[in-house]
Amino acid sequence: MYKQLLLSSGGKRLPVTIRNYELADTEQMIELQRRSFPPPFPEELWWKSEQLQEHVSRFPEGALCAVANGEIIGSMTGLRISESTAQASHGWAEVTDEGYIRNHDPHGQTLYVVDICVDPGYRGAGIGHWLMQSMYETTVYLGLDRLLGGGRMPGYHRYAAEMSAETYLSRVAAGELRDPVISFLLRCGRMPVGVVADYLEDEESCNYAALMEWRNPFLQWVRQ
Repeated sequence: MYKQLLLSSGGKRLPVTIRNYELADTEQMIELQRRSFPPPFPEELWWKSEQLQEHVSRFPEGALCAVANGEIIGSMTGLRISESTAQASHGWAEVTDEGYIRNHDPHGQTLYVVDICVDPGYRGAGIGHWLMQSMYETTVYLGLDRLLGGGRMPGYHRYAAEMSAETYLSRVAAGELRDPVISFLLRCGRMPVGVVADYLEDEESCNYAALMEWRNPFLQWVRQ
Protein backbone atom coordinates (compact mmCIF):
# COMPACT_ATOMS: atom_id res chain seq x y z
CA MET A 1 0.00 0.00 0.00
CA TYR A 2 1.30 3.40 -0.95
CA LYS A 3 -0.78 6.46 -1.76
CA GLN A 4 -0.56 10.19 -1.36
CA LEU A 5 -3.33 12.57 -0.34
CA LEU A 6 -3.86 16.29 0.16
CA LEU A 7 -6.04 16.76 3.25
CA SER A 8 -7.31 19.90 4.96
CA SER A 9 -5.84 20.66 8.39
CA GLY A 10 -5.95 24.00 10.17
CA GLY A 11 -7.12 25.78 7.04
CA LYS A 12 -4.14 24.51 5.03
CA ARG A 13 -3.50 21.60 2.70
CA LEU A 14 -1.62 18.77 4.40
CA PRO A 15 0.29 16.29 2.20
CA VAL A 16 -0.24 12.82 3.70
CA THR A 17 1.17 9.46 2.64
CA ILE A 18 -0.52 6.21 3.62
CA ARG A 19 1.77 3.19 3.47
CA ASN A 20 2.59 -0.04 5.27
CA TYR A 21 4.58 0.50 8.44
CA GLU A 22 7.88 -1.33 8.90
CA LEU A 23 10.25 -2.33 11.70
CA ALA A 24 12.14 0.93 11.17
CA ASP A 25 8.97 2.75 12.24
CA THR A 26 8.77 1.06 15.66
CA GLU A 27 9.90 4.04 17.73
CA GLN A 28 7.53 6.43 15.93
CA MET A 29 4.64 3.98 16.24
CA ILE A 30 5.09 3.72 20.01
CA GLU A 31 5.45 7.50 20.32
CA LEU A 32 2.20 7.91 18.37
CA GLN A 33 0.45 5.75 20.95
CA ARG A 34 1.88 7.88 23.78
CA ARG A 35 0.48 11.03 22.20
CA SER A 36 -2.84 9.47 21.29
CA PHE A 37 -3.52 7.65 24.55
CA PRO A 38 -2.02 9.71 27.40
CA PRO A 39 -2.55 8.88 31.09
CA PRO A 40 -4.79 7.76 32.68
CA PHE A 41 -4.75 5.32 29.72
CA PRO A 42 -2.54 2.46 30.96
CA GLU A 43 0.97 2.65 29.56
CA GLU A 44 1.19 -1.15 29.34
CA LEU A 45 -1.46 -1.10 26.61
CA TRP A 46 0.66 0.99 24.24
CA TRP A 47 2.21 -0.98 21.38
CA LYS A 48 5.34 -2.89 22.28
CA SER A 49 8.16 -3.45 19.83
CA GLU A 50 7.50 -7.22 19.98
CA GLN A 51 3.90 -6.69 18.89
CA LEU A 52 4.87 -4.43 16.01
CA GLN A 53 7.43 -6.97 14.86
CA GLU A 54 4.67 -9.60 14.72
CA HIS A 55 2.42 -7.28 12.71
CA VAL A 56 5.09 -6.59 10.13
CA SER A 57 6.25 -10.19 9.79
CA ARG A 58 2.90 -12.00 9.90
CA PHE A 59 0.60 -9.68 7.98
CA PRO A 60 2.35 -6.64 6.53
CA GLU A 61 -0.67 -5.86 4.33
CA GLY A 62 -2.65 -5.15 7.48
CA ALA A 63 -0.06 -2.78 8.99
CA LEU A 64 -0.87 0.75 7.78
CA CYS A 65 0.31 4.16 8.82
CA ALA A 66 -0.30 7.77 7.79
CA VAL A 67 2.73 10.05 7.48
CA ALA A 68 2.88 13.87 7.31
CA ASN A 69 5.97 16.04 7.46
CA GLY A 70 8.11 12.93 7.95
CA GLU A 71 6.20 11.91 11.07
CA ILE A 72 3.74 9.06 11.62
CA ILE A 73 0.44 10.70 12.60
CA GLY A 74 -1.92 7.74 12.38
CA SER A 75 -1.96 3.97 12.15
CA MET A 76 -4.31 1.05 11.65
CA THR A 77 -3.62 -2.65 12.14
CA GLY A 78 -5.56 -5.77 11.17
CA LEU A 79 -5.28 -9.53 10.93
CA ARG A 80 -7.11 -12.24 9.02
CA ILE A 81 -9.43 -14.58 10.92
CA SER A 82 -11.67 -17.50 9.94
CA GLU A 83 -15.44 -17.25 9.77
CA SER A 84 -15.78 -19.60 12.72
CA THR A 85 -13.62 -17.27 14.82
CA ALA A 86 -15.58 -14.24 13.64
CA GLN A 87 -18.90 -15.87 14.51
CA ALA A 88 -17.83 -17.06 17.96
CA SER A 89 -18.31 -14.84 20.99
CA HIS A 90 -15.01 -13.12 21.61
CA GLY A 91 -13.25 -10.26 23.33
CA TRP A 92 -10.52 -8.05 21.89
CA ALA A 93 -7.68 -9.83 23.70
CA GLU A 94 -8.81 -13.24 22.50
CA VAL A 95 -9.42 -12.39 18.86
CA THR A 96 -6.21 -10.34 18.45
CA ASP A 97 -3.94 -12.47 20.65
CA GLU A 98 -3.48 -9.52 23.01
CA GLY A 99 -2.46 -7.44 20.01
CA TYR A 100 0.35 -9.79 18.95
CA ILE A 101 -1.74 -11.36 16.09
CA ARG A 102 0.17 -14.66 16.34
CA ASN A 103 -3.22 -16.24 15.61
CA HIS A 104 -3.31 -14.58 12.16
CA ASP A 105 -4.91 -17.02 9.69
CA PRO A 106 -3.48 -16.47 6.18
CA HIS A 107 -6.53 -18.25 4.77
CA GLY A 108 -9.11 -16.35 6.83
CA GLN A 109 -11.70 -14.45 4.80
CA THR A 110 -12.39 -11.75 7.39
CA LEU A 111 -9.98 -8.86 7.95
CA TYR A 112 -10.33 -8.01 11.64
CA VAL A 113 -9.43 -4.55 12.94
CA VAL A 114 -6.97 -4.66 15.81
CA ASP A 115 -6.45 -0.94 16.30
CA ILE A 116 -6.87 2.49 14.76
CA CYS A 117 -5.03 5.49 16.14
CA VAL A 118 -4.75 9.17 15.13
CA ASP A 119 -2.51 11.84 16.63
CA PRO A 120 -4.68 14.32 18.60
CA GLY A 121 -3.02 17.21 16.78
CA TYR A 122 -4.33 15.96 13.43
CA ARG A 123 -7.83 14.84 14.38
CA GLY A 124 -10.49 16.39 12.18
CA ALA A 125 -8.30 16.20 9.07
CA GLY A 126 -9.82 12.90 7.90
CA ILE A 127 -6.81 10.72 8.78
CA GLY A 128 -8.96 8.04 10.42
CA HIS A 129 -11.37 8.01 7.49
CA TRP A 130 -8.58 7.49 4.97
CA LEU A 131 -6.91 4.79 7.04
CA MET A 132 -10.25 2.97 7.15
CA GLN A 133 -10.73 3.47 3.40
CA SER A 134 -7.25 2.06 2.81
CA MET A 135 -8.08 -1.02 4.87
CA TYR A 136 -11.23 -1.47 2.75
CA GLU A 137 -8.99 -1.35 -0.31
CA THR A 138 -6.78 -4.01 1.28
CA THR A 139 -9.88 -6.16 1.84
CA VAL A 140 -10.75 -5.86 -1.85
CA TYR A 141 -7.15 -6.39 -3.00
CA LEU A 142 -6.91 -9.64 -1.04
CA GLY A 143 -10.35 -10.81 -2.21
CA LEU A 144 -11.68 -11.12 1.34
CA ASP A 145 -15.34 -11.32 2.35
CA ARG A 146 -15.39 -8.40 4.74
CA LEU A 147 -13.72 -6.17 7.28
CA LEU A 148 -14.94 -6.61 10.86
CA GLY A 149 -14.06 -5.12 14.22
CA GLY A 150 -15.35 -4.16 17.62
CA GLY A 151 -16.07 -0.48 18.09
CA ARG A 152 -16.06 1.19 21.50
CA MET A 153 -19.31 2.87 22.56
CA PRO A 154 -17.89 5.61 24.83
CA GLY A 155 -21.19 7.47 25.02
CA TYR A 156 -23.10 4.48 26.36
CA HIS A 157 -22.32 5.05 30.05
CA ARG A 158 -24.59 8.11 29.99
CA TYR A 159 -27.55 5.97 28.94
CA ALA A 160 -26.78 2.60 30.54
CA ALA A 161 -29.32 3.07 33.34
CA GLU A 162 -32.15 3.60 30.89
CA MET A 163 -31.44 1.34 27.91
CA SER A 164 -29.57 -1.78 26.86
CA ALA A 165 -26.38 -1.62 24.83
CA GLU A 166 -28.31 -3.07 21.86
CA THR A 167 -30.90 -0.29 22.07
CA TYR A 168 -28.18 2.33 22.38
CA LEU A 169 -26.47 1.00 19.25
CA SER A 170 -29.72 0.94 17.27
CA ARG A 171 -30.50 4.53 18.27
CA VAL A 172 -27.03 5.71 17.27
CA ALA A 173 -27.40 3.86 13.96
CA ALA A 174 -30.79 5.55 13.44
CA GLY A 175 -29.22 8.97 14.04
CA GLU A 176 -31.22 9.59 17.23
CA LEU A 177 -28.07 9.61 19.39
CA ARG A 178 -24.45 10.40 18.63
CA ASP A 179 -21.49 8.37 19.80
CA PRO A 180 -17.90 9.57 19.15
CA VAL A 181 -16.70 6.19 17.87
CA ILE A 182 -19.80 4.47 16.47
CA SER A 183 -20.95 7.58 14.59
CA PHE A 184 -17.47 7.83 13.04
CA LEU A 185 -17.57 4.18 11.96
CA LEU A 186 -21.01 4.68 10.42
CA ARG A 187 -19.70 7.66 8.44
CA CYS A 188 -16.91 5.40 7.20
CA GLY A 189 -19.47 2.92 5.85
CA ARG A 190 -19.32 0.32 8.60
CA MET A 191 -22.58 -1.47 9.44
CA PRO A 192 -23.57 -2.76 12.92
CA VAL A 193 -23.99 -6.53 13.23
CA GLY A 194 -24.31 -6.95 17.00
CA VAL A 195 -23.12 -6.07 20.48
CA VAL A 196 -20.47 -7.93 22.48
CA ALA A 197 -20.33 -7.85 26.27
CA ASP A 198 -16.99 -7.89 28.11
CA TYR A 199 -15.14 -7.01 24.91
CA LEU A 200 -12.49 -5.05 26.80
CA GLU A 201 -12.15 -3.12 30.04
CA ASP A 202 -13.73 0.17 29.12
CA GLU A 203 -15.67 2.07 31.76
CA GLU A 204 -17.19 4.55 29.31
CA SER A 205 -18.56 1.70 27.15
CA CYS A 206 -19.53 -0.37 30.22
CA ASN A 207 -17.23 -3.03 28.70
CA TYR A 208 -19.46 -3.37 25.61
CA ALA A 209 -18.44 -3.05 21.98
CA ALA A 210 -20.40 -2.88 18.75
CA LEU A 211 -19.34 -5.35 16.09
CA MET A 212 -19.22 -3.34 12.87
CA GLU A 213 -18.54 -4.73 9.40
CA TRP A 214 -17.87 -3.57 5.86
CA ARG A 215 -18.63 -6.13 3.16
CA ASN A 216 -16.54 -6.36 0.01
CA PRO A 217 -18.83 -5.05 -2.76
CA PHE A 218 -16.63 -6.60 -5.46
CA LEU A 219 -16.59 -10.08 -3.94
CA GLN A 220 -18.26 -11.88 -6.83
CA TRP A 221 -16.16 -10.00 -9.36
CA VAL A 222 -12.80 -10.66 -7.69
CA ARG A 223 -13.48 -14.39 -7.45
CA GLN A 224 -14.36 -14.88 -11.10
